[in-house]
Amino acid sequence: MTAAPLPSSTNQEFQEWLNRTGVVVLDSITRLTAEHRGQLVVAASHGGTYCGYLAAAGGLRAVVLNDAGVGCEGAGIAGLALLDTVGIAALAVDSRSARIGDGDDMIRRGRVSYTNRMATTLGCKAGDALLPCLELLRAAPLGAHALPACAESRQILATISGVTVVGLDSASLMRVQDSHCIVITGSHGGLLGGVAHTAVRYPCLAAAFNDAGGRDDCAGLSRLPALDMMGIAAVTVAHTSARIGDAGSSWATGIVSAANQRARQAGVIDGMTLQLAVLHMANHR
Repeated sequence: MTAAPLPSSTNQEFQEWLNRTGVVVLDSITRLTAEHRGQLVVAASHGGTYCGYLAAAGGLRAVVLNDAGVGCEGAGIAGLALLDTVGIAALAVDSRSARIGDGDDMIRRGRVSYTNRMATTLGCKAGDALLPCLELLRAAPLGAHALPACAESRQILATISGVTVVGLDSASLMRVQDSHCIVITGSHGGLLGGVAHTAVRYPCLAAAFNDAGGRDDCAGLSRLPALDMMGIAAVTVAHTSARIGDAGSSWATGIVSAANQRARQAGVIDGMTLQLAVLHMANHR
């Protein structure tokens, strides 16, 4: 495969380079479609198991994700090893180098922090700038193994003060009927592409996210003020206290790391357990 000259910082040259190489840039791996099968995708989602599963289900040639600060039990990069089992090259960008939830920022500023075995074989390594690694990933062979199993990603966690608490491993799984619920997601707390309307798919009583390390430009917290504007109480849990991509983990061990004004008005404070925070928000609705 012929290498395409790497672009400079201008928008036009970046777009021309993407058109020449066929690299796809997404703010979330949940935005994959059938048209992306067999392609190299840079997705600004965390690199956890659920996102790895979506990349495998999408039949990608290779994928780039965000390490989300790595966090509890290495959950922010757990999807990389899963993708090795299905023969898909994958690497993670350091969340300190580029904003999670912002694919354009990742491809422009991202630096590699972790690679799976397939990506390492192609020549990618930690510390590299992302752009040169994309040239290497373009040569990745298509995976040909069976799809890995994925645990149930939606569950009822509790009923508190008459309010149902729903656990979703991804915020993309929200349904219109969740509008009367408190939603605990395994997703990062960053707006997709910095766009306010991506904070939640549907309005709900309250919501919780993972702070993904709260890294570059506090990107892992940017949903919180947007949800304030929608009148929705919201918190993030520390990425070191619960596995990103795992709503059940957030519910079991999550510790509040940040809260918006609506949540603080309900009595939520930093350092509180998520379960206690939910009790406050349910009683204050």
